[in-house]
Amino acid sequence: MSNETLSVPVENRYFEDYLTGSVYEFGSIAVEQEEVIAFARRFDPQVFHIDPESAKETIYGGLIASGWHTAGLMMRLFSEHFLSKVASLGSPGVDELRWHKPVRPGDELSVRVTILETKRSRSKPDRGIVNSFIEVINQNLDVVMSMKAVNFFYCRQGNQETS
Repeated sequence: MSNETLSVPVENRYFEDYLTGSVYEFGSIAVEQEEVIAFARRFDPQVFHIDPESAKETIYGGLIASGWHTAGLMMRLFSEHFLSKVASLGSPGVDELRWHKPVRPGDELSVRVTILETKRSRSKPDRGIVNSFIEVINQNLDVVMSMKAVNFFYCRQGNQETS
């Protein structure tokens, strides 16, 4: 499988444009120390996320981003570059979420999405289901996070707003 570019812009992308076996890469987004600390203070106040000095004494040897912050950064890239602006219907959830390596301030993250399966809904034929494997990759090409996602999209065929 090679890295590809979705042929239809995100502003006009429908279910039919997501092809099984395709691999797409997007990014990058910077991991900023101020955001790491602010996010963690609010949502994940562990010492290795909020205190750069004390974090040096932990198993991580320094400040690291919360995994949930990493997931948020991934979501920014995923929604900006992969999810349709006209046909995305949300997601019932993700499976197999894994944090493989610490993410640190100064890292640059990108996303690789592999479409595992697409299928049209039997019960609601105006939409389809896209199953993807998402990897978050740092500037050293290390996979730092991965998960499987399910997303729903309207189909172009049968959508009343398209010509």
